[in-house]
Formats: sequence, structure tokens, C-alpha cells
Amino acid sequence: MDLSPRHRLLPAAAAVVTVLLWASAFVVIRTAGDAYSPGALALGRLLAGGLTLAALCAVRREGLPPRAAWPGILVSGVLWFGFYMVALNWGEQRVDAGTAALVVNVGPLLIALFAARFLGDPMPPRLLAGMAVSFTGAVIVGLSMSAGGGGSSVLGVVACLLAAVAYAAGVVAQKPALARASALQVTTYGCLVGAAACLPFAGQLVSEAARAPLPATLGMVYLGVFPTALAFTAWAYALARTSASRLGATTYAVPALVVVMSWLALGEVPGPVMLGGGLLCLAGVAVARSRGTGPGDGRGAAARPGALSPVRTPPAPGRPGPRAWRRRRPGCPSG
Repeated sequence: MDLSPRHRLLPAAAAVVTVLLWASAFVVIRTAGDAYSPGALALGRLLAGGLTLAALCAVRREGLPPRAAWPGILVSGVLWFGFYMVALNWGEQRVDAGTAALVVNVGPLLIALFAARFLGDPMPPRLLAGMAVSFTGAVIVGLSMSAGGGGSSVLGVVACLLAAVAYAAGVVAQKPALARASALQVTTYGCLVGAAACLPFAGQLVSEAARAPLPATLGMVYLGVFPTALAFTAWAYALARTSASRLGATTYAVPALVVVMSWLALGEVPGPVMLGGGLLCLAGVAVARSRGTGPGDGRGAAARPGALSPVRTPPAPGRPGPRAWRRRRPGCPSG
């Protein structure tokens, strides 16, 4: 595995793009949600994203994913692209932004737990410490935003919690598929599966689009092209090159970015407590993504499902053993 600075920087850059665009989605959903119902908004977003991704696949001549990748694509498509978006849209109509950000940010914790259970991802102390710091920051941001006004609905909180569970399960299901298909393939067909799951809302989308103001419709298209097509592809690219737990921890930066974007776009001025919580979110991400020196730093084979460890694979007759193999491949980490 190539561990050159370039190959470490690209997944990190993809994660940054994803976090920025997903943070912007919280702001746009709040505005577009005034004109579109949750299901219609999710379907319109997925159709816009699916068309964009299909065009990219045609340009790059990407074929169908291999059969082995389809179980993960189907599960992530239904849960993450479909159910998650409907539940999040519905929840954000019933709780304030702070409560929604707080509840949805249970997702990275669930990702770490699910990935450790089903993917064998390591749980190094740095990851756990960073997640604890970021979750504390997310709680501070959520509570400070909630205190600024707006009530919370129990059903809205439940919807956001269900969205977080679907998000975590979708990420863990997507990870093995990325070992068998490209990031663009997995994202494109996952988005199309999610759109197919949301087709029951097609009637609502048609009727609401006929009377919706242009800014709301443009916001829906933006959600499909950027936070869906571009951000989900960037996420899949990064997920294929790091562990689900470490990448999931980066999304703790979303509440801090939502604060800044809401301040600039909606005129919501953050207070000092909110800013402090945002800084904690970012600090926790830095700790979680830092590289340790011990065996549990997440760089072994467990971080790359489908990768074979040279130590565990016996050499074929007449071929060099693991030590000689590693001498010819100095960049490959031990498993």
C-alpha cells in the first residue's frame, strides 16, 4: 500500500470536501423544507444527484458494479440515501437546528461501534479520546442553539435518531462494497437505489414543485448535485482508503461548520458558548485523525477490508517469504 504524502493527503482532502458540503446541507434543508415535504425533498435531491452521477459514470465509462458489491450498495442505498434523507428532512421540520445536529451526531459513535463489531475496525485510544471530545463539543453546540429559541418535538428527536442509525448502518454496509467497486460506482448506484425507494413520494414532488418558489427548487437541486453527488463520492473515495471509525469521526466537525454557515447565511449570530463547542468539535476531529505509533493506530489490514496481510499469508513454494516480500515493498505496513 502506497503511504506517500500524496496518497495520505487525497483522502483527507476528500473528507474535508464532504464535511463542508454536508454542513451546508443542514442550512439549505431548512430553507427548501419550507416549500417541500420531507419525502418530496428527498426524492428531488436524489433524482438530481442520480442524474449528475449517471452523467459522470457515462463520461468515465464506468460499467455496472460487480455482483459481490451489490449487497452493500443495496443496503446503503435504502438506508443511507433513502431512509436517512427522509428522516432527516422530517426531523428538521420538528426540532430546532441544534437538537437535530446533536442527535444526528450520534452517528459517528454508532459507526465506530458497528465497524468494530462487523468490520473488525480497531478502537485505538486516540480515536476514542477524539470522539469523546468532539461529542462533548456537539452537545455544547446543540444545547446552546436550542437555548436560543425553538422547541423540540419528541417525534422530531426520534426521527433524527433514526436518521443517525440509518446513516451509521449505511456507512458500515458501504465499506465492503468499496473493496469490490469504485467509489463512483458505489455512490451512483446507491443514490439510484435510494431514489427508487423514494418513488412513492413522486406525486408530492410533482405537485409541490409546481407551486414552490424558485429559490427552494434551486436549493433542492443544489442538495442533489453537491451534498449528494459530489460529497457522497468524495466520502466513498476516502472511506475506501481509511477505516470507517476514523472517517466517521471527521463528521463531528459538521456542527461547528453549521454554526458558521448559519451565521453567514441566516444571520444567526453564535454566542461564546456555541463557539467554544465548535472549537471542541474541531479539536476532537484532529485528535481522532492523528496517527499513533502503536499497533492500534488503524493502519493495518483491519482498516482495509479485503486486503491481505503478508504476514498471515503463507508463501507459495519457491517464492520468498514475508520478510523478503516486505523488503521489496518497503511502503507496505505490517498487518
